[in-house]
Amino acid sequence: MYRLISATPSPYARKVRIQLAEKGIRFELVTEVPWNRDTIVPQYNPLEKLPVLICDDGETVYESRFINEWIEHMHPQPPLMPKDVPGLLLTKRFEVLADGVCDAGVLLFWERSREAGKQSQEWSDRQQRKILGGLQEISRLLGDQDYGVNSMFGLADIAVGSCLGWLNVRMPELPWRERHPNLGRLADRLEQRPSFRDSVPYPQTIRDKVA
Repeated sequence: MYRLISATPSPYARKVRIQLAEKGIRFELVTEVPWNRDTIVPQYNPLEKLPVLICDDGETVYESRFINEWIEHMHPQPPLMPKDVPGLLLTKRFEVLADGVCDAGVLLFWERSREAGKQSQEWSDRQQRKILGGLQEISRLLGDQDYGVNSMFGLADIAVGSCLGWLNVRMPELPWRERHPNLGRLADRLEQRPSFRDSVPYPQTIRDKVA
């Protein structure tokens, strides 16, 4: 059985949790705070990032998009990635955008956590522009479809849904639903799935943060 090292608010780890659940793959969830001094993450990922998927033989797979693709190749049923080239490339575009929004959001979250006198407004504004621009493009690509690619639920929707769920936790003040009603409809549709309901993100407490 796989073990998945995850952090509770992480949209990247949530993507993997949802994919495993949707495929009916049993796994043990190991919750970690990668910023704590006693974290086990460096033992399994030299880049010290989550999530990490640990296989039965001890081999590890890391970086969420690579994990998603690895799982898709190793456990192709039910398929969550299209076989046609246009659909495959569109899926990857959604993933890049969703992860990019989260990347900018994480940078903005940590910048806001710094002492007021040490924060850079220019840096914060740049990350904010990335978030807004990424959401705008995701909304444009989705249009009036129920799901992102070929009108079928898949990894594109998992990436976007995980991103939106993270924004709800870390940036509740951001009115993305009002600005992009189609993303709100997608989020509502996705959150009805057991895989999403069972992986709702929430903040963690950081101990002994490494400087």
